[in-house]
Amino acid sequence: MNKIRTKAPSVVRLTAVAAAMMLLGAGQATAKGVTDADIVNDATITTQVVTHGLGTKGQRYSPLVQVNAQTVKDLVPAWSFSFGGEKQRGQQSQPLVFNGKMYVTGSYSRIYALDVKTGAKLWKYEHRLPDGIMPCCDVINRGAAIYDNLVIFGTLDAKLVALDKDTGKVVWRETIEDYKAGYSFTAAPQIVKGMVITGNSGGEFGIVGRVDARDAKTGKLIWSRPTVEGHMGHKYDAEGKPVDNGISGKTNATWPGDLWKTGGAAPWQAAYYDPDVDLIFIGTGNPAPWNSWLRPGDNLYSSSTLAISPDTGKIVWHFQNTPHDGWDFDGVNEFISFEYNDPKTGKMVKAGGKADRNGFFFVNDRTNGKLLNAFPFVNRIDWAKGFDLKTGRPITNPENRPGNPFADAGGDGKKGKDVFVAPSFLGGKNQMPMAFSPKSGLFYVPANEWGMDIWNEPVSYKRGAAYLGAGFTIKPLHEDYIGSLRAVDPVSGKIVWEAKNNAPLWGGVLATAGDLVFYGTPEGYLKAVHAQTGEELWKFQTGSGVIAPPITWEDDGKQYLAVVSGWGGAVPLWGGDVAKRVNYLEQGGSVWVFKLHGN
Repeated sequence: MNKIRTKAPSVVRLTAVAAAMMLLGAGQATAKGVTDADIVNDATITTQVVTHGLGTKGQRYSPLVQVNAQTVKDLVPAWSFSFGGEKQRGQQSQPLVFNGKMYVTGSYSRIYALDVKTGAKLWKYEHRLPDGIMPCCDVINRGAAIYDNLVIFGTLDAKLVALDKDTGKVVWRETIEDYKAGYSFTAAPQIVKGMVITGNSGGEFGIVGRVDARDAKTGKLIWSRPTVEGHMGHKYDAEGKPVDNGISGKTNATWPGDLWKTGGAAPWQAAYYDPDVDLIFIGTGNPAPWNSWLRPGDNLYSSSTLAISPDTGKIVWHFQNTPHDGWDFDGVNEFISFEYNDPKTGKMVKAGGKADRNGFFFVNDRTNGKLLNAFPFVNRIDWAKGFDLKTGRPITNPENRPGNPFADAGGDGKKGKDVFVAPSFLGGKNQMPMAFSPKSGLFYVPANEWGMDIWNEPVSYKRGAAYLGAGFTIKPLHEDYIGSLRAVDPVSGKIVWEAKNNAPLWGGVLATAGDLVFYGTPEGYLKAVHAQTGEELWKFQTGSGVIAPPITWEDDGKQYLAVVSGWGGAVPLWGGDVAKRVNYLEQGGSVWVFKLHGN
């Protein structure tokens, strides 16, 4: 009996330990954080979306096939969540999904955590914005980053905030730059090797573009790299003190006088990372001011694609898409890694594709930046005839540069010669990210056909004031459409198919292995078309314009699709005649989630 008694407590004790272990395991599962492996493998892990771009390369491609060309007709809403309040305006966020939760940002620097199955709000953080913020192109936010137990996003007053992903409590908060000087931040941060990578916004205010790398867990700076030639880069020691890390380029090599000190070139879109070549790719915005007669030279590194080493913070290579930009053709659009077989040699090429605002689609060798191909993806380009593939430089049309207000014949020093140029400064493609399908070998580009009257004016720099030196009016080129989703073959340079849209396209694209391409329209529709033909297979009215990129994932064996809806952004603010054409569109703020009927 004693033996039995001695064993019985033992069994009870072991059972209790096992139960404790089970509870501990459950607690660990609940608290599971996002790892570097989760981030690098995000493109292939179908149960999550933890990067801006559905993978660090930014291809926005999903291998999921449950929703496909045959079943997409049965796609129905699963739930919808309203951002609420009076704070509408443009909604450009790409949601993140991890461990049963969705993290989605809203206008005016807000972020929400939602139950991914029901849409129930778990927590909300609303950043307190000061008076005097100066976002050029609406009060939007394009999304967050997630790492370990932190969700990190940027704010309109140029701050970076890290929140506990389970509670929404602030863990750290750091300042990117002084908003009173015109700096802001709207992009989604990206995580690379445990660092959070950010750029900045504010090119219209004569700020200095910069890419920063911070310890994602603490927010402390690791390195910073200016994107205007002549400025010193830095690394930061254990105490946070800057240590010189080499000048970007060479002072005054491509900028005259002191113009480089207020040179713009803001990298205001998300960075992407390719572990195959261990490089960060990020695009830079327009040089400041817009009036190019004040700044002769190429004006590096504005309107360019930069490849930066994540370990050193130094520029490894660059390609300038628009040297001496005089049309506000920001080069910030995403540079997406992909591979193709060279038709001449049969060898596999590690390439990157970029649909630039200037109307050309660029293919570069992503290991060294060499230009491999450049061709129009819009119907009309006036500023250049094409690109010389040997030199990598544009063959420009000098007569289509806005005139010099001080040198034009009969000029009064107040306004230079007015020229009409296509595309407009809102670009052949703007902030809306394209997608690439390894299955089809095609890029899916949300393009726009429009032009502008543009002229130059005198301007001088004043801290925190607009720094343009130009005037403009945007005009549509066609009566029946402005936007066009185009399937682009990056090797042949051909447009395989297009789907025209009356209003400008301003939302991103998602491609899937189910032979589908999803995209939104300002008229409020989320649409699905066949990846091979462009045939429209499904659409749903979200109640407001869609200017954000869709995502997809699976949960318990079921495929879901989500998109944020809410009209706004640059078009209604800067669009001129184009804005009048779509002024009937309503604002909104919500996220929609879909699944197949019966799932």
